[in-house]
Amino acid sequence: MAERTRACMACHGDQGRAGPDGYYPRLAGKPAGYLHNQLRNFAQGRRHYELMARLIDPLTDDYLGEMARYFSSLDLPYPAPSASNAITPERLAKGRQLVTQGDPSRGLPACTQCHGARLTGVQANVPGLLGLPLDYLNAQLGAWQTGQRKALAPDCMAEVLKRIPAEDLIAVSSWLARQPLPANTHPAAQAPQGKPLPEALRCGSAPELHGGKP
Repeated sequence: MAERTRACMACHGDQGRAGPDGYYPRLAGKPAGYLHNQLRNFAQGRRHYELMARLIDPLTDDYLGEMARYFSSLDLPYPAPSASNAITPERLAKGRQLVTQGDPSRGLPACTQCHGARLTGVQANVPGLLGLPLDYLNAQLGAWQTGQRKALAPDCMAEVLKRIPAEDLIAVSSWLARQPLPANTHPAAQAPQGKPLPEALRCGSAPELHGGKP
């Protein structure tokens, strides 16, 4: 599989460590279910990038699953965070608050509620939010907010991002992109225990977080 996925590494870096330009994310070590879901999203038109669509169009779903499991199995060190955009300490504090506490007044859960207390993801379908370049975070969060990126219905991320103003979205991505990785970078086995998410924030791509399939 390492030989068969060389085409992926042309953009996503050696062994899927991430591309050098800040727009091609890391694949190595992400939950296999998440990677498989994203390949399906490209194949089925929920995510739009012509090169990706062309590369995976001839492949069967079983083969996409094999690719996802291969990249998920790679246990590689992360680089140090490198975000350097100009942002005030107050805005960074706002980003931290939204990530770790949410905003009950807007019905926003903390990012940690789904993405894990360490923000390294949750098996088998939820990705980590650390170790991602700022440009990639901005691009993807913006794509969710404008409807350019979608997921299996019900689409919880689309619903969450409808509730976040653009300036707060930049605060969130800026704070995340500055955080060092914890000693244990592996996805958590299960989401943190806590108050269940409301029905409106159920997630079709990760139904086990919400008590069963939608």
